[in-house]
Amino acid sequence: MIATKIRKHQLVWDDWKSQLKHRITTLEQLKEWINVTESEEQAIRESKGKYRWSITPYYASLMAKDDVNCPIRRQAVPHPEEFIAFPGAEDDPVGDTVYRKTNRVVHKYPDRVIMLVTESCAVYCRHCTRKYHTTDLNGTYFEQSEAVSWQADFDYIASHPDIRDVLLTGGDPLTYGDDKLEFIISRLRQIKHVEIIRIGSRYPVLLPQRITPEFCDMLSKYHPIWLNTHFNHPKEITPDAANACDRLLRHGVVVQNQSVLLKRVNDDLETMRSLLTGLLKIRVRPYYLYHCDNVSGVSHFVTSVEKGREIMRGLLGYITGFAVPQYIITTKLGKIPLWEEQFHCDQEGYWLENYRQEEMRVDYLKAYR
Repeated sequence: MIATKIRKHQLVWDDWKSQLKHRITTLEQLKEWINVTESEEQAIRESKGKYRWSITPYYASLMAKDDVNCPIRRQAVPHPEEFIAFPGAEDDPVGDTVYRKTNRVVHKYPDRVIMLVTESCAVYCRHCTRKYHTTDLNGTYFEQSEAVSWQADFDYIASHPDIRDVLLTGGDPLTYGDDKLEFIISRLRQIKHVEIIRIGSRYPVLLPQRITPEFCDMLSKYHPIWLNTHFNHPKEITPDAANACDRLLRHGVVVQNQSVLLKRVNDDLETMRSLLTGLLKIRVRPYYLYHCDNVSGVSHFVTSVEKGREIMRGLLGYITGFAVPQYIITTKLGKIPLWEEQFHCDQEGYWLENYRQEEMRVDYLKAYR
């Protein structure tokens, strides 16, 4: 079936630019890959003029043709629930626009900033925290155009010697070509107090063909470089994705994963364990498990905190410690841990609790009060 689509559309499967050129952006194109339901058709019609959507052929090839609850479909295909108004939903619940200092620089934490590189993505994830920025056709977090000069952004970072860590995000920075990315990264490397450059990209998941040897060679000139990616389901850990991560790692780029807890995608213990252990097999370190933000158009993915804690209790002690991510909610105050305490104190002393909820008192800690 995939071979037929390649011939029909003259798609070069292993060429990331060809994948981008032949992205699925119409109902008719989508019907070549899956049996679209009436509700999905309705959502695609309602998305016009409000929410962008597109799917790379690679990512579409992972979708189940007849299963509307396929975790890949739920992340990529518009759904009617996106248009339901949920209580408290906001366009910017994490405060990007509150802490914006220049067109692209968001400075929320003392020693690090993010740079909003672009509003474009290969696949517009339905659960995106920056859904207004990346998918509202009339909206953006940019104060000015994406195309304006970068000088003010670089000047801001250069004038704040406390900034030691810069995260390139978006949209997806890897939508840009290697030359444009090298311009940004090399310019940051000229700022002496910038120690670490990170890239936030879902391309290893959505379009692993983008992780070319040439791209990795370019990154290797500017170490230390870290790349945070975003696997949400074990179905996304394909040989192509594994090869993309391997290529980055072999070029000295540290790869970490930031998942989002998503209702009817990964909100069960078996799926989450499989995802995390699968990431270790491809040498990608689980870093964060985000509680889904209450973003306009995204709230239908939000689970309860109790569900997240239940999953965390099923991870701690049952899989190796470095496979267990931090369970975090992002707010205008910053990232707040949601995980329960395994340590408490009362008149009798200090108590510790293990993953089986077995408790023990540790008297020697009391002596060091």
